[in-house]
Amino acid sequence: MKLAIIGSGKIVADFLTMAGDLPDTELVAIFGTEKSIQKIEKMKNEYRIRKIYTTYEECLKDTDIDTVYIGLPNHLHYSFTKEALLSGKNVICEKPFTIKLSELTELKDIAKINNLILIEAITTQYLSNYLSIKESVNTLGDLKIIECNYSQYSSRYNAFKNGEILPAFNPKAGGGALMDINIYNIHFVVGILGKPNSVAYLANVERNIDTSGILLLNYPNCKVVCIGAKDSTAPIKTLIQGDQGSIVLNGPANACDSFEVNINGQDSRIIDNKVHPHRMYEEFCEFARIIKESDFSKANQMLEQSQLVMEIAEEALTDAGIKLG
Repeated sequence: MKLAIIGSGKIVADFLTMAGDLPDTELVAIFGTEKSIQKIEKMKNEYRIRKIYTTYEECLKDTDIDTVYIGLPNHLHYSFTKEALLSGKNVICEKPFTIKLSELTELKDIAKINNLILIEAITTQYLSNYLSIKESVNTLGDLKIIECNYSQYSSRYNAFKNGEILPAFNPKAGGGALMDINIYNIHFVVGILGKPNSVAYLANVERNIDTSGILLLNYPNCKVVCIGAKDSTAPIKTLIQGDQGSIVLNGPANACDSFEVNINGQDSRIIDNKVHPHRMYEEFCEFARIIKESDFSKANQMLEQSQLVMEIAEEALTDAGIKLG
């Protein structure tokens, strides 16, 4: 995978700390604006990235690049992904894929027509511990209740309360609690249970954006609560309850650290199959494999799940009267 990194923000900085450990991945280029030139020059030197671009068109013309990783603010995902696909590049796009379902379906069509890999960077689905949770769920009997709570007071919330509208709380920028952190909970649940029968979103709305909310997913025999908050904090935890036992995951769904499996109070064990300290390592290893092997079957499988998550998110926001973009 010959990669161009698009952006220089927090998520890109996080990615670069482990990028040197990735197999079959070459950091060919990094793109940023002229305003961020000092930052991207520092990243280039520190992480041995070969080239810098400040013009996206020129970056996409580079024949040394076969894949772009888009780590930009939410509202830019669609336009930058579309331009990359139309330029013949595979795309790895940060979550949430887009801020509208129609945008994602259009991107899917473009990728299919051009025989390109299009995939969402959503750590949860590729972590060994999450895959182990999916296996362990089978030991719990009939699932009854799942509760995911990802509540983390945003460093930008005070500014928001004082009237400063930053992207994290800007409807036009695809901000809000559901699209930022609750999206991880949705992916966690959908990866286990698939499509729910119905969706409802009870949101705390300030200035037309959800600062926190409770998402209710109704399955035939299992009821799910996904809590995401940027205006308050609480222990971050996921509970999965069946009639034969339970799973407790302490920490966020996007990290999936060690978890505890309890079987009817008689057997309790801690499981930790983590293979790398950085949560993004396993997903990018899989992305490199998918692109190297042209594994469209796996890429399309993950793309279908991303679309389902976007369907749920859009229905939830509509239910709460929130319009993004």
